[in-house]
Amino acid sequence: MLKIENNRIIYHYDAEELWIEPWGADSLRIRATNMCQMPEENWALLRTEASEGTVELTENGGKITNGRIEAHLTKGGKMTIYNQNGELLMEEYWRNRRDVTDEKCSAIEVEAREFQPNIGGDYHLTYRMESLDKGEKIYGMGQYQQPYLDLKGLDLELAHRNSQASVPFFLSSLGYGFLWNNPGIGRAVLGKNVMSFEAYSTKKLDIWITAGDTPAQIEEAYAEETGKVPMMPEYGLGFWQCKLRYQTQEELLEVAREYKRRNLPIDLIVIDFFHWPKQGEWKFDEVYWPDPDEMIRELKDMGIELMVSIWPTVDRESENYEEMLEAGYLIRTERGFRVGLNFEGATIHYDATNPGAREYLWEKAKKNYYEKGIRIFWLDEAEPEYTAYDFDNYRYYLGTDLEVGNIYPVEYARTFYEGMEAQGQKNIVNLLRCAWAGSQKYGALVWSGDIASSFDSMRNQLAAGLSMGIAGIPWWTTDIGGFHGGNPDDPEFRELFVRWFQWGTFCPVMRLHGDREPRQPQVGTTGGAHCCSGAANEVWSYGEEVYEICKKYMELREQLRDYTRNVMMQAHEKGTPVMRTLFYEFPEDPVCWEVEDEYLYGSQYLVAPVLEAGAMERAVYLPKGSRWKELESEVVYDGGQWVTAEAPLDCIPVYERWE
Repeated sequence: MLKIENNRIIYHYDAEELWIEPWGADSLRIRATNMCQMPEENWALLRTEASEGTVELTENGGKITNGRIEAHLTKGGKMTIYNQNGELLMEEYWRNRRDVTDEKCSAIEVEAREFQPNIGGDYHLTYRMESLDKGEKIYGMGQYQQPYLDLKGLDLELAHRNSQASVPFFLSSLGYGFLWNNPGIGRAVLGKNVMSFEAYSTKKLDIWITAGDTPAQIEEAYAEETGKVPMMPEYGLGFWQCKLRYQTQEELLEVAREYKRRNLPIDLIVIDFFHWPKQGEWKFDEVYWPDPDEMIRELKDMGIELMVSIWPTVDRESENYEEMLEAGYLIRTERGFRVGLNFEGATIHYDATNPGAREYLWEKAKKNYYEKGIRIFWLDEAEPEYTAYDFDNYRYYLGTDLEVGNIYPVEYARTFYEGMEAQGQKNIVNLLRCAWAGSQKYGALVWSGDIASSFDSMRNQLAAGLSMGIAGIPWWTTDIGGFHGGNPDDPEFRELFVRWFQWGTFCPVMRLHGDREPRQPQVGTTGGAHCCSGAANEVWSYGEEVYEICKKYMELREQLRDYTRNVMMQAHEKGTPVMRTLFYEFPEDPVCWEVEDEYLYGSQYLVAPVLEAGAMERAVYLPKGSRWKELESEVVYDGGQWVTAEAPLDCIPVYERWE
C-alpha cells in the first residue's frame, strides 16, 4: 500500500511501515518500523515535523522533491535518491523478486531494510545501500583510532570507547550527507560492493540525507538540523596546561606562578581526577586542597581560568550514595551486585537520563565549583563502553556485551549545559571523551582519550580530528604528546613532543596533557592520594631546546587569537569545522580529495604536521585556486603543485593563503 499523508509518502507492506518526508532544506528523513506505530523519538534532529516539499504519487510509485534532493519509491518499496541534476546519490540494495521488472531482481532474497526480531523485544536492524561508484570517497563518522581519512572500504563499530567516539554522519564525494539517526550500538560497513548500517537492538530505521553542491553546503545543512556549538569563550582560544595529575593545591599554584614568571601566555589550568575525597563527592578534598577560594582568587589575579574534572561515578561508600539510591538517581545493573566500575572503589554511574539526577549533580557542582568561580567542567565518561541503553524505560543498565545504545555522552553534556545556562552562562565548554550527533549544541569539546605516545598515534589523531569536524563536532582537541607514558628526559620522546606541540598550536583547542614517566612519589595516604601522578609535564620539563620551541609556538597561538576567534564564530554561526580538510575549501581540486595528512586551520592557514620520527622535510600539496606564502619566510608559491618543505625541529610547514 502506498499513500500520501501529512506531507510524507507512507508505504506499508506486511509488518513494515516506511515514511519518507522533507526534513529541512535540500534534505529528507526516512523512517521505517515493524512495530504497530512509528516511534516518536527524533534523537539528534532538532526539527519535530516535516518541512515543505513536493510530494506526489506517480504511475510507478511515489516521488518527493525538496530543493536539491529528490526521492523515488517504487510500488514494491525500493527507494532511490537523486540530486537536482538527476544524478543518482543513493540506491537501496535490494536483491529479491518482489518486483521482477527491477533490473537487479534476484533470487538471493536480501532486503535493504531487514528487521530481525531479538528475543524479548526490539529488532536487529540492517540497512543496505548500493555502492554506486568505486571512486566514491566517504568522510566523517566521528573518531576512530586509525590513520584513514577516506573511510570507503572500512568496517566501523558504532559504539563509544575510550578514544573512540561514534558520530554516525558522513559526507560523500558524490554530493550528499548521510546521518544514521540511531544511538544504538551497531556496525557500519562502507564496502565497495555494499554499504550497510546495523543497530543491534532498535525499534526503527531512522536516517537523514541531504544533497549539496559543495561540502560546505552539506555540512551547514547538517548543522541546521542537529545544532551548532556555542561561541567559544575567550579562554578557549589560547593555551591550556594539564597533566595527570596535580596532587595538591600548592603544586598546581606553583606551576601557574612559574608560567607567569616566565611571561608565557596561558589561559587555563586543569585539576584532573581524584581531587575529591571519594567518587560521587563533587568537591575538593580539604586535606590536599585546603583553601579553594584563595586558590581560585590567585589564579584569577594571574588571568588564568580553572577547570576541574567531574566524574559520573558514585562510590558506594560516598556521602551521597544512599540519598541518590533512594531517589532513583543511580543506574541499575541487569543482575547481581550494583557495581558498574571497580576503580578506586566500587562505583555505579549516576543516571544522566533522569532530569532529577541531572539537577542533583548540577546543584552539587554549582555549590562546590561554579559558585567559587570555576567556569568550565570536564566530564569524564569513565569508560562508557560498558554502558547500554534500554529503550523501554529510558534508563541505563550495565553489562559487558555491548547490547544496545550509546547516547550517554549527549546526556552527560546536557547535565552541565542546562545548569550553567540557567545561571546565565551562554558560552559553555564541556570537555568530553566521547560525543554523539547533536552533542555540539551542548558545548561539547571532545578530546581523543587516553592515547599512546607515538608518531603512529599522532597520525591517527590527525584523522580523528578532521573526521570529527566533518561529523559535526567542530570543537576537538588531543593530548599534546599523547597520554600514555613518555619520559621528558628521553630524546626520542622530546622529538615527538615537539612535533605534537607544533601541531597542537593549530588544533581547535591547544591543550597539553599526559601521564609521564617516571611516576611521582605518593603524597598523603587518604582520599585519592594513592593515585600517584606522572612526571612533570610543563613546557620547561623537556630541556632548554624544547622549551624555546614551545615558547615560540605558544606565542604564535597568542598572535592568532583574533583569527581563531573569527574561526570559532564561523563554527558557531554555520557549523563550519575549525580543522578543515583540503577538499572542504577546494572541492574543485581533485588532488585535495586525495591528500590525508595536511589540512586547513580555518580557511587561511594550511598546516602540514611532521608525522615521522627524524623527518626534517616533507612533501606538501598546495591547493589550486590560491597562492601560498610560507609562514616562516616571504616565499610565495602558486597553488596546484607539490613542494618539498623544510622542517627542522623548530618548525613545521605552515602556509598562509595569499590571494
